[in-house]
Amino acid sequence: MNAWHPTATAAALQRRADLIARIRTFFAERGVTEVSTPVITSSGVTDPNIDSIELADHAGYLRTSPEYWHKRLLASGFGDLYELGPAFRDGESGRLHQVEFTLLEWYRCNWDWRQLADEVVALIRHCLAPAGQGPAVHYRSWNDCFRNMLGIDGLKADDEELCRIAADAPSGCSRDMLLDFLFATRIQPAFPPEHITVVHDYPASQAALARLKPGDPLVAERFEVFIGTLELANGYHELRDAQEQSARFERDNQTRTRLERREMPIDHSLLAALESGLPDCSGVALGVDRLAMTALGESNITEVMAFRPGYRQNSR
Repeated sequence: MNAWHPTATAAALQRRADLIARIRTFFAERGVTEVSTPVITSSGVTDPNIDSIELADHAGYLRTSPEYWHKRLLASGFGDLYELGPAFRDGESGRLHQVEFTLLEWYRCNWDWRQLADEVVALIRHCLAPAGQGPAVHYRSWNDCFRNMLGIDGLKADDEELCRIAADAPSGCSRDMLLDFLFATRIQPAFPPEHITVVHDYPASQAALARLKPGDPLVAERFEVFIGTLELANGYHELRDAQEQSARFERDNQTRTRLERREMPIDHSLLAALESGLPDCSGVALGVDRLAMTALGESNITEVMAFRPGYRQNSR
């Protein structure tokens, strides 16, 4: 039996190491400082779409991202920063997901979402085509995707219309679940192959940590970046209002209760940092394993990881 063998070849792991070196060079040339923050948190996350992994004896949670730590650094006056490191999400296993994965997260002070999205594109091109221009890029608003591909206004369509269009969706879906289902099954598969697509201006209900777009309360300043049909990154022009953030956390937990999922502790240290004054900033998280998959032309995330994570999912 060869169960002890790595899941990736030595050549793939060397190319992955080269990719990570290029990432660090990219940020060093732009004056962004690398940081290292804890992988254990006291609260996990309230997001109804993410399951945090709880440690034994209620000792804390493995982080789903370093976001809350980073915002505490930013509120202390640290400045532009990035981190390359592990993140953990329970119940995620498949061709594009593993319970443990490598995340690149960074923040830029006094930047809006568009400036940061442009930098994400520049990083992807730097990693995939360091000697040339790299993939073409397209910017599309979330609602234009719905209008152009499905013929509906995704922000204003009523639930009955969404249910009709998404008749094959799982039963019991909320409005946002139906919108996510339509995006994932109708819109995302039509993105041009080998091109970078930046989708922006997501619904306010789908951006728990982003500020709302000035003059348009239905829309949040959130963006996602895709290479072909593969999602690589998710970013925001960050919310800075502690009271509003607290209210959103409470709404998340109410949603979790409706979905018969456990409520999660609220991170009061993050709220205190926001109260003290988070600088105007934008932040983004990018899946390094998926970027490596793209660079190496692999179809399964484990083919660019040394080993498949050994955590037994849902074992607590």
